Amino acid sequence: MNELIISLKTGDRIQGKLTRSFRNNDTDVEVLVSDAREKLLFSLDEICYIRFLKPPAAITAGEPATVEEVQTIAGETFRVAVFDNWNFIKGFIGLLEDEVEEYRTIFFTESAVRYRQEARYTGEILKERGLVTNGTLKDTLKAQEEQRRRGKGEKGEKGGEGAILLDEAVTESSGPSEAELRHTRVGDILVEAGLVSREQVEAAFKSQKGKKLQVGEMLIMKGLISEEQLLSALATKFRLRFVDLETVIPSDAALQAISEGLATRLNVFPISLEGRKLVVATSAPTDLTIGDNLRFSTNCATELVVAPSKQIAAAIEKYYRNRVETVDTLLNSMKGEAETVTVEEEVDDARLLFEPDSKIISLVNRILVDAYKQGASDIHFEPGIGSEPLGIRYRIDGECVSAHKVASSYKGAISVRIKIMADLNIAERRRPQSGKILLRYRQQMLEYRVEITPMVGGREAAVLRLLAASKPLPLHELALGPYNLGRFMGILDKPHGIILCVGPTGSGKTTMLHSALGHINSHERKIWTAEDPVEITQKGLCQVQVNHKIGFTFAEALRSFLRADPDVIMIGEMRDAETAKIAIEASLTGHLVFSTLHTNSAPEAAVRLIEMGMDPFNFSDALLGIVAQRLAKRLCKHCKRPSRKKQEIYDEVVGQIAAISGNQPELVPSFQEANIMEATGCDECNGSGYRGRIAIHELMVGSEGVKIAIRREKAMDELRAIAMSEGMWTLKMDGLMKVLSGDTDLEHILKVCM
Repeated sequence: MNELIISLKTGDRIQGKLTRSFRNNDTDVEVLVSDAREKLLFSLDEICYIRFLKPPAAITAGEPATVEEVQTIAGETFRVAVFDNWNFIKGFIGLLEDEVEEYRTIFFTESAVRYRQEARYTGEILKERGLVTNGTLKDTLKAQEEQRRRGKGEKGEKGGEGAILLDEAVTESSGPSEAELRHTRVGDILVEAGLVSREQVEAAFKSQKGKKLQVGEMLIMKGLISEEQLLSALATKFRLRFVDLETVIPSDAALQAISEGLATRLNVFPISLEGRKLVVATSAPTDLTIGDNLRFSTNCATELVVAPSKQIAAAIEKYYRNRVETVDTLLNSMKGEAETVTVEEEVDDARLLFEPDSKIISLVNRILVDAYKQGASDIHFEPGIGSEPLGIRYRIDGECVSAHKVASSYKGAISVRIKIMADLNIAERRRPQSGKILLRYRQQMLEYRVEITPMVGGREAAVLRLLAASKPLPLHELALGPYNLGRFMGILDKPHGIILCVGPTGSGKTTMLHSALGHINSHERKIWTAEDPVEITQKGLCQVQVNHKIGFTFAEALRSFLRADPDVIMIGEMRDAETAKIAIEASLTGHLVFSTLHTNSAPEAAVRLIEMGMDPFNFSDALLGIVAQRLAKRLCKHCKRPSRKKQEIYDEVVGQIAAISGNQPELVPSFQEANIMEATGCDECNGSGYRGRIAIHELMVGSEGVKIAIRREKAMDELRAIAMSEGMWTLKMDGLMKVLSGDTDLEHILKVCM
């Protein structure tokens, strides 16, 4: 029987003998334990590695394919000769390269490996990169061996000065040389890798001029390559490792070596630190300054590996945020102090803000950032009556959730702090006040719209709406669906007319319009927008924020735009008849006009405008289309699972679609094609089963039948019937289709759709 040593994932070690041969397709191993003289069965999933006294019977003779460096999740690192023909379904096997005489054959389970990479000696790296000649390398190794024998140097018998010399050589040779980086063009690498053609590179190079973008970034923007393909090609060319940070667990020493600020500024992430060797992931391997900055800041020999920028950002968020003081820890530290502050002091307790190291300032800042990180759209500060605490709620995915409770003695100080940040009058407690807060978080500017409202008993409620600066989404990411997407893009191609997006507050109307503007944005078009406030910024747009306090209204902005040679105009909201009338007239004089309206459906928007006094003939001639929109909760992609009531839900959904449309549309998938899912709950969604929201749409195109109905001032129900006969899907029908596609569930569609 073959003797072995098993290292379990728990850290325990078992020594014994195999009771049966260890074969390629085994999922467990049975061992006769040396001490207890009993047989134990271990699943390979609970084992880290196994060291055998003799190679298992499944091993066949052959030459090793590669020498690899393997690190387990326990942090142990081995240098192993791996054989291609030694294949196992649960892991891989090899021979230890270290100077050991017994138990050299080692089997690693795949689930216990932190990383594995091709191992090369420093001399091989230096010789390959042309930094030393073969003769110089031999002389250096000879000198190193002599120093080892003498036992010189700080490392004694294990290293000496020769080891330090080669360690420093790694510093100089980790990654591509400076000359390599300076004289190698990214475009040439991508062509050589077969990812793009020479013509595509030249076209990207031409469009790069005048823009602060690299050729690789231009090719990614054009959709010709992905970031992963670009980085993989660069990693191959410069002999760098490409790592998947989602499977990497960084060491504490590495995280301590690089501060969060430095990691964020350079967009890098530390992986491991062994001795003086610091392994760091970057998404910009051609940037010469990254290695220099890291060596200067850490005083370590830096090895750069390559990882996608999104993974680096996610890793920074995941592993650094636990080191930051959270809202809850800050509140816990303030509990003792709260007992010394009486309620009577609350009214004039702004002095708390100006004490050295004021925790009120830190608390408010932390709440604003915490809400942003949790994806909240609004923050509600709700003071309780008398000695009741200040309640803080976040609106996440359309619903208010309780977030924190703050001692009542801090209510006044927090209200004053919010007013100071929003540049409001801290002495005014009788009238509502509006303002905004700008807060820089890492490399992003966060904007909050502030509304202070007086309440009975001298209390003040504050509501902060988060207006995080964002980029427009591409149209195909709006969940329009193939049917509505094709029809919507058809009306966007028209040279003039009016397109409306309607729905309640917070239903994504602004996002929809900016995506439409982004789709048609080009150098040939002059685009003006008037918004209140400007939530999304785009290059190529002339964006204006209205100010009602000085009389600069939407109507006034629209008049100004018409004198400024526009091709496209976007009005944030048609709040009155004057604005609506000017917008319709503008669309009839050769301009493409976009705007929003607060109505529940597309047909209702048309009827509402007629009731506001719009000329039905002018409006019908101008109308290109009306999009109604709602947001429903999206099932968490990490934990949703196939519904156990698929047949029951499918029958109900199809029945409701048929009841609305009068028949079963051809686009409804069959039972076998339907992907009906249900919520479960996990850490990613805080156990709710839902994360994020998905838009549902109703698109009424300005067809000839719809235009005639508007001219005749048909009632809303008649207009809806005509639009549906010409292909319009109602909000509820679109929502039900998204139930069949597994994006949401029937319960939440019925909540948001009548």
